[in-house]
Amino acid sequence: MSKPVRIGLIGYGFMGRTHSNAYSQVGHFFPKDSVTTGHHIVRQAVCGRDEAKVKAFAEKWGYASYETDWRKLVARPDIDAVDICTPNDSHAEIALECIKHGKMILCEKPLALNGEQGEKMVTAVEKSGLPNLVWYNYRFLPAVTLAKNIVAAGELGRVFHYRANFLQDWTISAELPQGGAGLWRLDAAAAGSGVTGDLLAHCIDTARWINGDITEVSAVTETFIKERTHTATGKKQAVTIDDAAIFICRFENGSLAQFESTRYARGHKALYTFEINGEKKSLQWDLHDLNRLNYFDHGVPGDRRGWASIHTSDGDHPYAGNWWVPGLCLGYEHSFTHELAEFLKSLDDPKAPKAYPDFRHALGTQYVCDAVLESARTRQWVKVKKA
Repeated sequence: MSKPVRIGLIGYGFMGRTHSNAYSQVGHFFPKDSVTTGHHIVRQAVCGRDEAKVKAFAEKWGYASYETDWRKLVARPDIDAVDICTPNDSHAEIALECIKHGKMILCEKPLALNGEQGEKMVTAVEKSGLPNLVWYNYRFLPAVTLAKNIVAAGELGRVFHYRANFLQDWTISAELPQGGAGLWRLDAAAAGSGVTGDLLAHCIDTARWINGDITEVSAVTETFIKERTHTATGKKQAVTIDDAAIFICRFENGSLAQFESTRYARGHKALYTFEINGEKKSLQWDLHDLNRLNYFDHGVPGDRRGWASIHTSDGDHPYAGNWWVPGLCLGYEHSFTHELAEFLKSLDDPKAPKAYPDFRHALGTQYVCDAVLESARTRQWVKVKKA
């Protein structure tokens, strides 16, 4: 008989909605008799500070109950796994409390405020043996997973270059405050960093998954607006997050890379792209056309060489066969369902290799983020710690 995984969700904002959608969809499209053989999701409880709002969220998304104190939710015996969808400064505290109570953990990215905090989380969760996941979701889009599979098969030959960017424009106005429910990402105390931990972390996770570990970085960051009114005090305070970050780096396999992220690229809402150049083939992907993987093969006859576009909607493509008929598209939200399906699959066979990022992998990404910020401060190359 399939075993329930009773979810306790902490936080009901944007990420709370995306995860709740995955919880509602995974059993329909990854049924228990295929991928998720031995476990199924139960939306048991959701937690938020505003009772009226969290009650409404519970009713809308099908949670059986709600709490206004996360500590009460974590301590409940009818909760098997806790999903942490809170600002970054609370990830460690909540995760460590979950471990004390024997709860599985699904944690939003980044893992923690910094590597030191992340190390404590990794040590505790690995000692406990509890299953754990970090929601680096983009790798679970079919085109991105296909890129991983092509590289892992050695089809590119030697990899020379990796480049990625993640561009937004939502913080350009100097009138935008910092702090509070909607703007905590602009407050270093809550976020830890700016675009490095928020956007570049996604790029770094995907890059490390596809191309291996990053060994050293050289970075520059900038804070374009130096002061913003804080929502908690109503007073102007210094802005200490990075509004933009650019870094170059070396991978363990000898390839070179460049990464860029900013919230000051007017006209870009969420432009995330990556490209990989190998001796035999190149790959390119764009979040704005997320079902397509662009593919260049130098091995074809010269008069037929050129960039091809693979529409990853066929049943042979990763995850796509669980959804619609070939040619119909998937979206951003499906990546969370795919990651959740992989997590449930791992509960069936805990000894099998994990097909999702756990705390330790996320710690490796955290170390790269830390090195980027240190390099920008010191204006020197910085070696990246191994997770």
